[in-house]
Amino acid sequence: MLLSFVNTKLRDEYDSPESLCEAMDEDVNEIKQKLSSVGYTYNKEQNQFK
Repeated sequence: MLLSFVNTKLRDEYDSPESLCEAMDEDVNEIKQKLSSVGYTYNKEQNQFK
């Protein structure tokens, strides 16, 4: 669910995980760590986690 939510928000509303997390008052490093722990990393060129 987290991956889908984050990628949808990045696609539709935000240009980076940092801007998304700032708007939602979340810790970008925590989000990146959670997604990394299940095998996903951020792809800047595509603005999504893969």
